[in-house]
Amino acid sequence: MILHSVAHRLYAARLERALMGADTLPHHVGLIMDGNRRWARAAGFDNASLGHRYGGEHLDDLLRWCGKLRIPHVTVFVCSTENLDRRDADEIAFLMDVITQLAERIRAEPSPTWCLHVAGTLDALPDRAAHALKAAVAATETCATGDHLTLAVGYGGRQEVLDAVRDLLLDRAAEGITIEQVADELVPDDITKRLYNAGQPEPDLIIRTSGEQRLSNFLLWQSAYSELYFCDAYWPAFREIDFFRALRSYGARQRRYGR
Repeated sequence: MILHSVAHRLYAARLERALMGADTLPHHVGLIMDGNRRWARAAGFDNASLGHRYGGEHLDDLLRWCGKLRIPHVTVFVCSTENLDRRDADEIAFLMDVITQLAERIRAEPSPTWCLHVAGTLDALPDRAAHALKAAVAATETCATGDHLTLAVGYGGRQEVLDAVRDLLLDRAAEGITIEQVADELVPDDITKRLYNAGQPEPDLIIRTSGEQRLSNFLLWQSAYSELYFCDAYWPAFREIDFFRALRSYGARQRRYGR
């Protein structure tokens, strides 16, 4: 076991050295943090929702890894609109407590290193969680590092596109432009600049943990040309070496952007 641990650390260090300063690193990483409850059951917890707490705390590790490698944009899928509609009330209450604590922890940092953004419908969240997230966003907006963390909470990719189209139609109507003119002049950027986090770069790499191989309504518009990487580890068990392997895989790919 000791030899295995030493070999693991040496291998991780070698991967880190190879990645450090590489010009093939992604500028923006998206992460679907999947498998919290399954990890908790496998770990023997009676309450599978405890996996959400461990998963929330594990986000600190991801941000530290990205900070070391100078990856300035991170978007994590924390809670979907489907989660809010379909999970039982006790689990949702527990998850909202985890999100609230995460936001309060970010807000309490004396010198924040990540500028926080929220993508999703905050009106669908309990007041305490929504207020904590808004307060954390306000507290970090002057962060000078240039690093940006987006929490997708109460988020759905289809709803995001619908909201963008609705905003576009309302904007054009206010300008006195007919629906026929809107249809004739519509271009992709009309949608892009009305998404929840307009102005941020599209994700270069999206990682999903737990072995599932689907996007599950995450960044549907923005991920048109993203590279995808799927890892079998549940999110709380996702290690630095797993992250390095995802980055190595990304660096070995040739991105064509549809060409």
